[in-house]
Amino acid sequence: MKTNIAINIYGGKDPRKIPTYSLTEVSRYLRLSRSTLRAWVKGRTYIYHEMLSFSKPVIAQSESRISFLSFEHLIEAHILKALRTIHQVSMNKLRIALETAQNKFGIDNLLLSPYLKTGAGELFLDRYGELINLSKSGQYAMKQILEAHLERIEYDSDKLPLRFYPFLLADSIEGRKIIVIDPLISFGKPVIVRKFISTSVIVNRIDAGEDIKDVADDYDLDTQDINDAIIYERAA
Repeated sequence: MKTNIAINIYGGKDPRKIPTYSLTEVSRYLRLSRSTLRAWVKGRTYIYHEMLSFSKPVIAQSESRISFLSFEHLIEAHILKALRTIHQVSMNKLRIALETAQNKFGIDNLLLSPYLKTGAGELFLDRYGELINLSKSGQYAMKQILEAHLERIEYDSDKLPLRFYPFLLADSIEGRKIIVIDPLISFGKPVIVRKFISTSVIVNRIDAGEDIKDVADDYDLDTQDINDAIIYERAA
Protein backbone atom coordinates (compact mmCIF):
# COMPACT_ATOMS: atom_id res chain seq x y z
CA MET A 1 0.00 0.00 0.00
CA LYS A 2 2.76 2.42 0.96
CA THR A 3 4.52 2.07 -2.39
CA ASN A 4 1.28 2.34 -4.39
CA ILE A 5 0.40 5.60 -2.65
CA ALA A 6 3.89 6.93 -3.34
CA ILE A 7 3.65 6.07 -7.03
CA ASN A 8 0.51 8.22 -7.24
CA ILE A 9 2.36 11.09 -5.55
CA TYR A 10 5.28 10.80 -7.99
CA GLY A 11 3.09 11.12 -11.06
CA GLY A 12 2.69 7.41 -11.65
CA LYS A 13 6.42 6.69 -11.33
CA ASP A 14 7.92 4.36 -8.75
CA PRO A 15 10.24 6.60 -6.65
CA ARG A 16 12.72 3.72 -6.39
CA LYS A 17 13.35 3.99 -10.13
CA ILE A 18 13.71 7.78 -10.37
CA PRO A 19 17.34 8.96 -10.83
CA THR A 20 17.91 11.26 -7.85
CA TYR A 21 21.40 10.46 -6.58
CA SER A 22 24.67 11.69 -8.04
CA LEU A 23 27.59 9.28 -8.43
CA THR A 24 29.32 11.15 -5.62
CA GLU A 25 26.36 10.70 -3.28
CA VAL A 26 26.04 6.97 -3.91
CA SER A 27 29.78 6.41 -3.54
CA ARG A 28 29.70 8.31 -0.23
CA TYR A 29 26.63 6.51 1.10
CA LEU A 30 28.18 3.14 0.29
CA ARG A 31 31.80 4.00 1.21
CA LEU A 32 32.79 3.09 -2.33
CA SER A 33 35.35 4.56 -4.73
CA ARG A 34 33.67 6.91 -7.18
CA SER A 35 35.82 5.61 -10.03
CA THR A 36 34.75 2.03 -9.25
CA LEU A 37 31.09 3.01 -9.15
CA ARG A 38 31.45 4.90 -12.43
CA ALA A 39 32.96 1.81 -14.09
CA TRP A 40 30.01 -0.30 -12.91
CA VAL A 41 27.53 2.25 -14.27
CA LYS A 42 29.26 3.56 -17.40
CA GLY A 43 31.57 0.67 -18.25
CA ARG A 44 35.31 1.06 -18.73
CA THR A 45 38.02 0.76 -21.38
CA TYR A 46 41.07 -1.44 -20.88
CA ILE A 47 44.00 -2.87 -22.80
CA TYR A 48 43.79 -6.56 -23.72
CA HIS A 49 46.45 -8.19 -25.92
CA GLU A 50 47.66 -4.70 -26.88
CA MET A 51 44.19 -3.76 -28.10
CA LEU A 52 41.75 -1.27 -26.61
CA SER A 53 38.66 -3.06 -25.32
CA PHE A 54 35.47 -1.95 -23.57
CA SER A 55 33.78 -3.65 -20.63
CA LYS A 56 30.04 -3.00 -20.58
CA PRO A 57 28.41 -1.66 -17.38
CA VAL A 58 26.83 -4.13 -14.96
CA ILE A 59 24.40 -1.56 -13.53
CA ALA A 60 22.05 -0.75 -16.39
CA GLN A 61 20.58 2.74 -16.82
CA SER A 62 17.52 3.41 -18.96
CA GLU A 63 19.48 6.20 -20.66
CA SER A 64 23.26 6.03 -20.73
CA ARG A 65 23.62 9.82 -20.69
CA ILE A 66 21.84 10.19 -17.35
CA SER A 67 24.37 11.21 -14.71
CA PHE A 68 22.10 10.40 -11.75
CA LEU A 69 21.28 7.05 -10.18
CA SER A 70 18.11 5.66 -8.65
CA PHE A 71 17.52 3.90 -5.33
CA GLU A 72 17.55 0.59 -7.21
CA HIS A 73 20.95 1.46 -8.71
CA LEU A 74 22.19 2.16 -5.17
CA ILE A 75 21.05 -1.32 -4.09
CA GLU A 76 22.81 -2.96 -7.04
CA ALA A 77 26.04 -1.11 -6.18
CA HIS A 78 25.70 -2.22 -2.55
CA ILE A 79 25.53 -5.88 -3.66
CA LEU A 80 28.45 -5.47 -6.05
CA LYS A 81 30.50 -3.98 -3.22
CA ALA A 82 29.95 -7.18 -1.23
CA LEU A 83 31.47 -9.20 -4.07
CA ARG A 84 34.35 -6.75 -4.43
CA THR A 85 35.31 -7.20 -0.76
CA ILE A 86 36.81 -10.61 -1.55
CA HIS A 87 37.86 -10.09 -5.17
CA GLN A 88 38.00 -7.19 -7.59
CA VAL A 89 34.78 -7.46 -9.59
CA SER A 90 35.33 -8.75 -13.13
CA MET A 91 32.43 -7.18 -14.99
CA ASN A 92 32.43 -9.55 -17.95
CA LYS A 93 32.59 -12.68 -15.79
CA LEU A 94 30.06 -11.26 -13.34
CA ARG A 95 27.68 -10.66 -16.23
CA ILE A 96 28.06 -14.28 -17.38
CA ALA A 97 27.39 -15.61 -13.88
CA LEU A 98 24.35 -13.37 -13.45
CA GLU A 99 22.89 -14.36 -16.82
CA THR A 100 23.38 -18.06 -15.98
CA ALA A 101 21.42 -17.77 -12.73
CA GLN A 102 18.78 -15.40 -14.13
CA ASN A 103 18.03 -17.62 -17.11
CA LYS A 104 17.81 -20.79 -15.03
CA PHE A 105 15.47 -19.26 -12.42
CA GLY A 106 13.60 -16.80 -14.68
CA ILE A 107 14.71 -13.69 -12.77
CA ASP A 108 15.02 -10.33 -14.56
CA ASN A 109 17.58 -8.67 -12.26
CA LEU A 110 19.13 -10.91 -9.63
CA LEU A 111 21.04 -8.03 -8.00
CA LEU A 112 17.70 -6.53 -6.91
CA SER A 113 16.09 -9.80 -5.89
CA PRO A 114 15.79 -11.47 -2.47
CA TYR A 115 16.33 -14.72 -4.39
CA LEU A 116 20.03 -13.97 -4.00
CA LYS A 117 19.49 -15.64 -0.61
CA THR A 118 18.27 -18.88 -2.25
CA GLY A 119 19.28 -21.30 -5.00
CA ALA A 120 19.63 -18.52 -7.58
CA GLY A 121 22.23 -16.83 -5.41
CA GLU A 122 24.05 -20.11 -4.81
CA LEU A 123 24.26 -20.80 -8.53
CA PHE A 124 25.42 -17.26 -9.24
CA LEU A 125 28.17 -17.37 -6.59
CA ASP A 126 29.34 -20.83 -7.63
CA ARG A 127 29.56 -19.82 -11.30
CA TYR A 128 31.25 -16.52 -10.54
CA GLY A 129 33.73 -18.22 -8.20
CA GLU A 130 34.62 -20.68 -10.96
CA LEU A 131 35.10 -17.93 -13.55
CA ILE A 132 37.50 -15.92 -11.38
CA ASN A 133 39.25 -19.04 -9.97
CA LEU A 134 38.30 -18.15 -6.42
CA SER A 135 39.50 -20.58 -3.74
CA LYS A 136 37.03 -22.60 -1.65
CA SER A 137 37.74 -20.42 1.36
CA GLY A 138 37.29 -17.33 -0.81
CA GLN A 139 33.92 -18.58 -2.07
CA TYR A 140 32.81 -19.28 1.51
CA ALA A 141 33.87 -15.80 2.66
CA MET A 142 32.13 -14.18 -0.31
CA LYS A 143 28.90 -15.99 0.55
CA GLN A 144 29.05 -14.84 4.18
CA ILE A 145 29.77 -11.23 3.21
CA LEU A 146 26.99 -11.24 0.61
CA GLU A 147 24.51 -12.54 3.21
CA ALA A 148 25.54 -9.76 5.61
CA HIS A 149 24.93 -7.18 2.87
CA LEU A 150 21.55 -8.69 1.95
CA GLU A 151 20.44 -8.35 5.58
CA ARG A 152 20.70 -4.57 5.13
CA ILE A 153 17.86 -4.57 2.56
CA GLU A 154 14.11 -4.72 3.22
CA TYR A 155 11.90 -5.98 0.38
CA ASP A 156 8.22 -5.32 -0.30
CA SER A 157 5.49 -7.84 -1.12
CA ASP A 158 6.51 -7.69 -4.80
CA LYS A 159 10.04 -8.74 -3.78
CA LEU A 160 11.57 -5.40 -4.73
CA PRO A 161 13.94 -3.40 -2.49
CA LEU A 162 12.01 -1.05 -0.21
CA ARG A 163 14.51 0.20 2.36
CA PHE A 164 18.27 0.10 2.81
CA TYR A 165 20.30 0.26 6.03
CA PRO A 166 23.89 1.25 5.16
CA PHE A 167 26.87 0.25 7.28
CA LEU A 168 28.28 3.02 9.47
CA LEU A 169 31.91 2.41 8.54
CA ALA A 170 33.56 1.51 5.25
CA ASP A 171 34.88 -1.92 6.26
CA SER A 172 32.11 -2.84 8.70
CA ILE A 173 29.50 -5.60 8.34
CA GLU A 174 28.04 -5.18 11.83
CA GLY A 175 24.38 -6.02 12.41
CA ARG A 176 23.17 -2.72 13.90
CA LYS A 177 20.71 -0.80 11.74
CA ILE A 178 21.12 2.83 12.76
CA ILE A 179 20.71 4.73 9.48
CA VAL A 180 18.07 4.11 6.81
CA ILE A 181 17.72 5.20 3.18
CA ASP A 182 14.11 5.08 2.04
CA PRO A 183 12.94 6.73 -1.23
CA LEU A 184 9.76 7.82 0.55
CA ILE A 185 11.50 9.53 3.48
CA SER A 186 13.45 12.80 3.23
CA PHE A 187 13.72 12.41 -0.56
CA GLY A 188 15.76 9.24 -0.12
CA LYS A 189 18.54 10.86 1.91
CA PRO A 190 20.05 9.01 4.92
CA VAL A 191 18.13 9.50 8.18
CA ILE A 192 18.33 8.22 11.75
CA VAL A 193 16.03 5.19 11.98
CA ARG A 194 14.39 6.08 15.30
CA LYS A 195 13.13 9.54 14.32
CA PHE A 196 13.79 9.88 10.58
CA ILE A 197 16.02 12.90 11.19
CA SER A 198 18.49 13.66 8.39
CA THR A 199 22.08 12.72 9.24
CA SER A 200 23.38 15.66 7.21
CA VAL A 201 21.17 18.12 9.12
CA ILE A 202 22.50 16.76 12.40
CA VAL A 203 26.13 17.05 11.30
CA ASN A 204 25.60 20.57 9.93
CA ARG A 205 24.35 21.67 13.35
CA ILE A 206 27.35 20.11 15.09
CA ASP A 207 29.71 21.76 12.60
CA ALA A 208 27.99 25.07 13.32
CA GLY A 209 29.14 24.74 16.93
CA GLU A 210 26.10 23.28 18.68
CA ASP A 211 26.53 20.83 21.54
CA ILE A 212 25.84 17.14 20.85
CA LYS A 213 23.52 16.84 23.85
CA ASP A 214 21.53 19.93 22.86
CA VAL A 215 21.00 18.59 19.33
CA ALA A 216 19.98 15.20 20.74
CA ASP A 217 17.46 16.84 23.08
CA ASP A 218 15.97 18.91 20.24
CA TYR A 219 15.20 15.78 18.22
CA ASP A 220 14.39 13.53 21.21
CA LEU A 221 17.38 11.34 20.34
CA ASP A 222 20.19 9.80 22.38
CA THR A 223 23.68 11.23 22.17
CA GLN A 224 24.68 7.88 20.65
CA ASP A 225 22.29 8.57 17.77
CA ILE A 226 24.08 11.85 17.15
CA ASN A 227 27.48 10.14 17.35
CA ASP A 228 26.32 7.54 14.82
CA ALA A 229 25.13 10.26 12.44
CA ILE A 230 28.53 11.98 12.69
CA ILE A 231 30.39 8.70 12.08
CA TYR A 232 28.25 7.90 9.05
CA GLU A 233 28.57 11.35 7.50
CA ARG A 234 32.27 11.86 8.19
CA ALA A 235 33.96 8.43 8.36
CA ALA A 236 34.02 7.83 4.61
